Amino acid sequence: MRMRHKPWAEDYLKSHSDIVDIDGSRAGHIREWFNNDQPIYIEVGSGMGQFITTLAAQNPEINFVSMEREKNVMVKVLDKVLEQNLSNIKLICNDAVELNEYFVDGEVDRLYLNFSDPWPKNRHAKRRLTYHTYLALYKQILKKDGELHFKTDNRGLFAYSLESMSQFGMYFTKINLNLHEEDVEGNIETEYERKFSEKGSRIYRMEAKFHS
Repeated sequence: MRMRHKPWAEDYLKSHSDIVDIDGSRAGHIREWFNNDQPIYIEVGSGMGQFITTLAAQNPEINFVSMEREKNVMVKVLDKVLEQNLSNIKLICNDAVELNEYFVDGEVDRLYLNFSDPWPKNRHAKRRLTYHTYLALYKQILKKDGELHFKTDNRGLFAYSLESMSQFGMYFTKINLNLHEEDVEGNIETEYERKFSEKGSRIYRMEAKFHS
């Protein structure tokens, strides 16, 4: 997600280092950062944070981590955290390729991928967050019974992801081919999801796990 450049964004994020990691100083010490033993759920590519902050507000017994590489976007997530005074959410301003630097093996209970960039050209497939190199990272940091939850409005990316995950040795516990036409309890919309579903776009969703 791209937004207008905010020259003050980096300083703003750094001024809240108790909530935001912008320099890697919390890498490998996420549980100590929260200072408790609650389950850890992460969202890779949080956009403006509507999804993850809503989850955090509804589930104080779970620790949430928002990973978003764009500083200009992350300030929106931070604003929501501060406005709601959420104590069970931390923000990492970095790229998904660094996941295994931040989380130790088997530390994460659930990982969310919501409306990731589809990178539609074949030559860009390795940039998709469901490409096998990313799946390997997720398997490394997720617990043995950990879950991956995925949503998109892009049919091509959804089909690709189903195939990529299957080839990697994952299995699906839930698949929704038209999420907003199905009775799915507790679905939390992202800003992007609300915008495009209101225009009639179909929303695809899956839940998956890795074979042990």
